[in-house]
Amino acid sequence: MNRHEAAASLVSEVLATRRKTIRLTEPLSAEDAVVQSMPDASPAKWHLGHTTWLFDRVLQTIGVPQTSKHYEYIFNSYYNALGKFHPRPRRGMLTRPSLDEVLAYRRAIDARLADLEGSPRLAEIAPALELGMHHEQQHQELILTDIKTLFAANPLLPAYATHPAVGEVNRGGRSVGPQPLAFRAFDGGLFEIGHGNQSFCYDNEAPRHKVYIAPFSIATRLVTAGEYLAFIHDGGYERPLLWLSDGWAWVNANAKRGPLYWAMPERGSREPPRVFTLRGERDLDEDSPVCHVTYYEADAYARWAGARLPTEAEWEVAATAANTEASGNFADEEHFHPIPAQRSSPSSSGALPELAQMMGDAWEWTQSAYLPYPGFRTVEGAFAEYNGKFMVGQMVLRGGSCATPRGHVRITYRNYFPPNAEWQFSGIRLAKDP
Repeated sequence: MNRHEAAASLVSEVLATRRKTIRLTEPLSAEDAVVQSMPDASPAKWHLGHTTWLFDRVLQTIGVPQTSKHYEYIFNSYYNALGKFHPRPRRGMLTRPSLDEVLAYRRAIDARLADLEGSPRLAEIAPALELGMHHEQQHQELILTDIKTLFAANPLLPAYATHPAVGEVNRGGRSVGPQPLAFRAFDGGLFEIGHGNQSFCYDNEAPRHKVYIAPFSIATRLVTAGEYLAFIHDGGYERPLLWLSDGWAWVNANAKRGPLYWAMPERGSREPPRVFTLRGERDLDEDSPVCHVTYYEADAYARWAGARLPTEAEWEVAATAANTEASGNFADEEHFHPIPAQRSSPSSSGALPELAQMMGDAWEWTQSAYLPYPGFRTVEGAFAEYNGKFMVGQMVLRGGSCATPRGHVRITYRNYFPPNAEWQFSGIRLAKDP
């Protein structure tokens, strides 16, 4: 495939990605699409407009006229170099433009994108279009996480998804219960991590560089809800020595007794909690990975379990060895919730334990602060604000989740959130020193 054929194929991929965004919003009413549940979340209508505005901006670089100067202010997210923008906590007050107008805006930009096929200017903006496509996939995940916060705040506890999951879990013929937790040991040494730029990546994934890692062991699966429930029953939220100072202050300030979306029973009760999912409220599946935990909770649980969280370098080395990049429970399976790790066949004598759930199910907190790699350089132009300016006060997560589009994440992908973030599908994988 030559350069022009690759660029034309990219247009088709971009349009297919944008159609998928529309499909994700089809279960929503117009009222669902405009409400903002909290300052960190955005209305679905705003996500639809913002992702379209980004392509609108890319098209303007090759002379395509701007659609609306008002959308420049409304749908810019945080690009200060492009001018002022509407405050993020007040996006839910934007009743206008209407949802119909935003959808019409999408159709207009999609038509202009389709017209690029065969254009001599297409190859010129292909890198920006590719970044825009991956940016849209990020917002597909945000649509799911933000709608979950909104529906959980509704006393009716409505379900976003009522149709059967594409990949319904079938435990027929399998042993009931979680896959036994084991640890796989890795020798220390000098390793290379980061993206080599052979294909698309965000600037924060590069450059590829060498790191020294001491010998370590990493858990073969994610921590389950049942294991986390044992932490709660053992007074996990009442023992300050398990918590970082900021974490203990967060527990007390928010009267926390369990993860977000867990309806905890009366104190002292051994009744299992109920959990809210995108498929509505249901009994807690103790075999499923725990999710929606903050970094504080993940760190406290690890300390209670006599372990720690992995560094992002340890995680990447382990994920590379597992070679499971293409597998996992992603948004495409439409479970929209982590599922239990399947019990694998008994390994032969001397075989290394198999690493499960490295990709999909739940983002995995690492103990690594979100900082630039040695030699990091931001991209040129407006996209220089995409990742680099957030490299302070945040922790790295790896692996993707059940709300992440399949094919969007890579082993080198670096997600990042502040340590008190809980509305993302974030979970726990343990690590240990020798």
